[in-house]
Amino acid sequence: MRILRAAGYRVMPWKNGGGTTTEIAVSPDGAGLDDFDWRISMARVETSGPFSSFVGIDRTLSVLEGEGIVLDIAGRPASRLTAASAPLSFPGDVPTGATLIGGPITDLNVMTRRGRMTHTVERLWLSGEMRIEQSAGTTLILPVGGGVKVFSDSVESLGPLDTLLRDRTGPELRLRPEGQGPLFVIRLHATAANG
Repeated sequence: MRILRAAGYRVMPWKNGGGTTTEIAVSPDGAGLDDFDWRISMARVETSGPFSSFVGIDRTLSVLEGEGIVLDIAGRPASRLTAASAPLSFPGDVPTGATLIGGPITDLNVMTRRGRMTHTVERLWLSGEMRIEQSAGTTLILPVGGGVKVFSDSVESLGPLDTLLRDRTGPELRLRPEGQGPLFVIRLHATAANG
């Protein structure tokens, strides 16, 4: 179990040069935009425009703050995404445009390389004590509005936007909120062909 502190995240330019992204975690460690198996990041979107194209990548986008965004994904009806919406999954190599609803947003972006990895993103709300089951693969816990105390083999505290990363199956995690807000549970699995 590792704790990734928000103060230590790496800030880097978007692939298309249109803004910056804050990288939370990537695998393998140190991988670039063209050779990661999975990548989790946050981005500040200041203007409407096209998304970067990521060939062979599946993405899931969630709005963390701001009024929201409308995604125009080729071959689909337009999708309105707000901080109250469920995470939206789409192929990263399909032309996608974004229109801001009412000013800048910050989003959470989970990407996995198709054929190697799959992922799920669940948005929960911090209220009472919660239990999160650990599945095979990697599980990440990301509280947004408030912190959480995590009880497992040890007791850890996560502040807002800190991330807990667990790489193997283990006992379920018990979470006690220290504030309110959304909590994201991200699960990453290698595909059968990749072991």
